[in-house]
Amino acid sequence: YIFNEFKTSGTSNMDSNKISGNLETKYKWAEYGLTFTEKWSTDNTLGTEITVEDQITKGLKLTFDTTFSPNTGKKSGKVKTAYKREFVNVGCDVDFDFAGPAVHGAAVLGYEGWLAGYQMTFDTAKSKMTRSNFAIGYKTGDFQLHTNVNDGTEFGGSIYQKVSADLETAVNLAWTAGNNSTRFGIAAKDMLDSSSSISAKVNNSSLVGIGYTQTLRPGVKLTLSALVDGKNINTGGHKLGLGLELEA
Repeated sequence: YIFNEFKTSGTSNMDSNKISGNLETKYKWAEYGLTFTEKWSTDNTLGTEITVEDQITKGLKLTFDTTFSPNTGKKSGKVKTAYKREFVNVGCDVDFDFAGPAVHGAAVLGYEGWLAGYQMTFDTAKSKMTRSNFAIGYKTGDFQLHTNVNDGTEFGGSIYQKVSADLETAVNLAWTAGNNSTRFGIAAKDMLDSSSSISAKVNNSSLVGIGYTQTLRPGVKLTLSALVDGKNINTGGHKLGLGLELEA
């Protein structure tokens, strides 16, 4: 059987008066585990993606992704591989570039609520490792703990707690070696009823965010949001957002 999907999205920046949009069509042949995706954006970038899943062996996913910009003549290509089983998830991607391909690798292991992952990037043109990240986490039904180290210099941690059936809270903390600046933030989300929720967040830079989401009917969701710079209340720079999500 062939299943077709159609998705479109758009954004408008009031400061720059720039409008952008994306169009995506997807065709699925479930019998052969094959997915063919075509993408187009208003900056005239064309993309094609072919995915084969669970055919060579169960849990293995192969993806071939290409993009082309007729205006600039720029081309890019990626080959992605991913293997996923109950307690392990590994992947290796290769980005093809004129200067030389870059190899991205990642692996995640899980056992009884514990997760450990490693991510790396190797630039073949420079023959050096350009990214090396490690993370570990723990998850139960209503509690999550996560810590990470990026390139041996950036450290971070976060805690998530589902306080009740309607209330969720989270705290995150980050700092960089050699820099006395510590970044932190807190957030909360409350379900007002079965179809609406309100969320709020604030960080140590005095940025305050508020959001409201309302399900108008099945498949139609409206979101209103605002981001206020608490240090510059009278100078502007604040942001307002409006989102409408349609699903059929």
